[in-house]
Amino acid sequence: MNQKVDTSLAECLENAKTAADKVSLLFQYMDQHGQSFYDESVTQLQHGLQAAFLARTNGATDEQVTAALLHDIGHFLMDEHDAQGDFLQEDWCHETVGADLLEPFFPTVIIESIRQHVPAKRYLCAVDPRYHDGLSQASKRSLDLQGGKFTPEEVAEFEKSPHHETVVLVRRWDDGAKIEDLEVPGLEAYRETVESCVR
Repeated sequence: MNQKVDTSLAECLENAKTAADKVSLLFQYMDQHGQSFYDESVTQLQHGLQAAFLARTNGATDEQVTAALLHDIGHFLMDEHDAQGDFLQEDWCHETVGADLLEPFFPTVIIESIRQHVPAKRYLCAVDPRYHDGLSQASKRSLDLQGGKFTPEEVAEFEKSPHHETVVLVRRWDDGAKIEDLEVPGLEAYRETVESCVR
């Protein structure tokens, strides 16, 4: 696994005094570090914004919208994108990196949605035969690195999580958030929502 994780965001969040300050720092980081592409037709920031928009327009809770917006923060933290020479040659476990960094600042359902959105892809490939066909090319390529579809035993274990339904929703919004030139609201549209979720 790549060890080049930028810890500056965590340090800033730890020193911030209020939820509003934490969200300002988080959004500033996302804006600065989300302009590269993860082998898709949208930037990493656009991808997060599209996922949050899908969540909001589907009547999601504030925690679900926040999870959708932040689910790929690990890519930002490792500068993982398609211009890297070793891109998609190994799994950098961006879901674990992102969840671990944000865990002190957000409730469990958000952290588990970040941590489990890759396993959710493997889960859906196992339980829904049509799901794999709808994945983007990048998601299909990374699936093999991430372990392929779940075994029946892994499916059963995944379904034991009290948050698995939200995790699957976030995964589906993730999959739908890759539309080139789609205009959606920017980060500021989610300020109050994210603030309400900060510990």
